[in-house]
Amino acid sequence: MPNKNDFKPEILDKLDLLQKKYSDMGQDLSSYLDGLLYADFLTYWDYINLDTLLSLQQPITPYPDEKVFIIYHQITELYFKLAIHEFEQIGEAVKEESLTSKFLLERVKRINRYFEALTSSFDIMVDGMDQGEFLKFRMSLLPASGFQSAQYRKIEIYSTSLDRIAHKNHREKFSGYALEEIPLIFDHLYWREGASELKSGAKTLTLKQFEKKYDAELKALAVKTFKSNVRTASGSLVFSKEEAAIKEELRQAMRWLDTNVNVNWTLAHYKSAVRYLQRDPEDIAATGGTNWQKYLPPRFQKRIFFPELWSEQEIEDWGKGWVSREVFGAK
Repeated sequence: MPNKNDFKPEILDKLDLLQKKYSDMGQDLSSYLDGLLYADFLTYWDYINLDTLLSLQQPITPYPDEKVFIIYHQITELYFKLAIHEFEQIGEAVKEESLTSKFLLERVKRINRYFEALTSSFDIMVDGMDQGEFLKFRMSLLPASGFQSAQYRKIEIYSTSLDRIAHKNHREKFSGYALEEIPLIFDHLYWREGASELKSGAKTLTLKQFEKKYDAELKALAVKTFKSNVRTASGSLVFSKEEAAIKEELRQAMRWLDTNVNVNWTLAHYKSAVRYLQRDPEDIAATGGTNWQKYLPPRFQKRIFFPELWSEQEIEDWGKGWVSREVFGAK
């Protein structure tokens, strides 16, 4: 049997620390060591649930490119989940009254990186599928639509005050809204107009499904983030003269977040829609009935999380340069 002299000093030190840790919790270290002894070695595939992950792609048509479509949207939702993970940490810091400018800056920078990865990879959707296949298998997915991504709606709610994602005709009215006004604002959020039928203006089935599943959850999130969304949280920070540099860096990071979510990401979708869908407004069934031609381009709704960070001219030209360059090939 080994004795103490058979163990390296650092091993003995760690055993002493473990003994103290479990003793402080009223636990028996020996039992936990037994568990470690009997446990199998962890594998990569078990740790990330690889077999389960790779089993989640279930095309419903025989067209090969449908699998591309499924996997890319699953990747998108995973990146959205990463972004929400950062937003949740901001909320916790606000709740604990421990939010600092450096902490907020790091979280916003991380979220920007996630969206940059998504936007730069969108050519998988724009150029990576056969147009004929897409138009066929997409009709089998009705009324499902990317419009129904609740995580994207959560990102909007986490980012800014609720008035900023209301329809543009109602933003001024709801500016400075009170907590009890949140249900009223929800009736006027911009995305409700994005899923209305062109002829009648009635809600599409796509929107009805979405509201039934997520409205209560999203309203609860709007209440929860009333004081901890990025716009409100950043406005509560007080910067000293010595923090002028970090204040400016945070300002630029928030401007980039605005651009990433409300210009680059939405217009990547617009470019894809122009590539795959007919331009006739009467012929947009493949999007689940969403009016993408007026819903996606930033110039219509001018969804801007942090208007105080932009000049009047920048707001007037919101998204204009991207459309000219990416859709119409302007230099």
